[in-house]
Amino acid sequence: MTRLSIKKIIAEDIIDTDATVKGWIRSVRNSKKFSFIVLNDGSSQNNLQIIVDEVLPNYAEVAALLSGSAVSITGRLVKGGGKIPQIEMQGKVVEIIGKTDESYPLQKKATSLEFLREQAHLRIRTNTFGAIMRVRHHMAMATHKFFSDKGFFYLNSPIISGVDAEGAGEMFTISTLSSDITKAPKTKDGKLDFSRDYFGKETFLAVTGQLEGECYAMGLGSIYTFGPTFRSENSNTTRHLSEFWMIEPEVAFADLDEIAELATDYIKYLISYALEHASNELEFLYNREDATVDKNHMETLKHVRDSKFIRVTYTEALEILAKVDPAVKKFEYPTTWGSELQTEHERYLAEVHFKMPVIVTDYPKEFKAFYMKLNPDGKTVRAMDILVPGIGEIIGGSQREDSLEKLEKRMDEMGMDKEPLWWYLDLRRYGSVPHAGFGLGFERALMYVTGMGNIRDVIPFPRTPKNCDF
Repeated sequence: MTRLSIKKIIAEDIIDTDATVKGWIRSVRNSKKFSFIVLNDGSSQNNLQIIVDEVLPNYAEVAALLSGSAVSITGRLVKGGGKIPQIEMQGKVVEIIGKTDESYPLQKKATSLEFLREQAHLRIRTNTFGAIMRVRHHMAMATHKFFSDKGFFYLNSPIISGVDAEGAGEMFTISTLSSDITKAPKTKDGKLDFSRDYFGKETFLAVTGQLEGECYAMGLGSIYTFGPTFRSENSNTTRHLSEFWMIEPEVAFADLDEIAELATDYIKYLISYALEHASNELEFLYNREDATVDKNHMETLKHVRDSKFIRVTYTEALEILAKVDPAVKKFEYPTTWGSELQTEHERYLAEVHFKMPVIVTDYPKEFKAFYMKLNPDGKTVRAMDILVPGIGEIIGGSQREDSLEKLEKRMDEMGMDKEPLWWYLDLRRYGSVPHAGFGLGFERALMYVTGMGNIRDVIPFPRTPKNCDF
């Protein structure tokens, strides 16, 4: 008999027919003559309750099964009793595919998220992580659909890079030189001799696909990347990962206003898609006992989806923050012009002052990347961050500097070596055009939509300092 998914059974209200389901047992409740099996197959947030009785030839073995065991069950789908009748199955045949024993870590009891991070290979079998990963899937599909429908082309940018694109210096070096540092070839001054390495020079795991994205936008017009990026920043916060996924569109002939509008539409589309395709999962996540967001978080998302995004300059934002009465809100970090906006500032602007999403533009050049277009004032660049209630910054972007002379001058000011970026400078030599783009950290967007409080819980296998076990 053809297997049916629990998702299909519930969605199509399939009853009064025989069917086969396969999945993992969430719980077994026994009485003297019959047992209730709760089964989940991963296809949806819903479980299927299956009733088996002592007529079953292997009833004793089935009744002794523990959570996590894998089974195939054939039986009759019917409407159950109760105030709200649910579909259930009257089991006729149970095939035991894979048993668990008492050592199975995911017993039917409250289990902390911290503990589950130590069981990353099994945590997907819990209701919480099944919900998170289905939301992740839908938001990934939403991303591809959004950009494809707008005529963008999907670019697979390289994971291995020979340049520090962000200028942060927090990169993982890739090398085939001897793992024994004492045997690795060295230059005369005692440094590793990367000229004898695999690529003939020092190379890294990429921190962004933006620069390569700019190359292809100069021929395809509009592209987006969606892939893994890496940072070796030694940060153990709830918002940082060493490996994470980024979405980075790049648009030729676009300015900052156009890319801000694109980013606004994208955020709204992501939220709409998740609310439409994963509402059951989101409701479950918001109503968990250990949920870190208000149960009304779905209303917050709808508010963002339906809001007009306010635009202010960095200078205007600092003026607002500087006027805040310390008795009402005391900021830990300074609010003087030239200071970087911190999360506390971003959330105040979005949640308290404007009570809606905010696009902050025109930041001081001192703490922004070399490739951002300089404003006529010579002090600020055409950069923007989108701030949303509940998290602060969710997207960062800019108009790129399209003047070769200005870009080289900026690189000189920052003491950058231009030679590794000769090809990037060529984009300004040959047919240069205004262009702009932004980056969205996929896991941070997932944190926002799912309401999860730790970024380690929205990626299948988190990579953080001292943690690469799976």
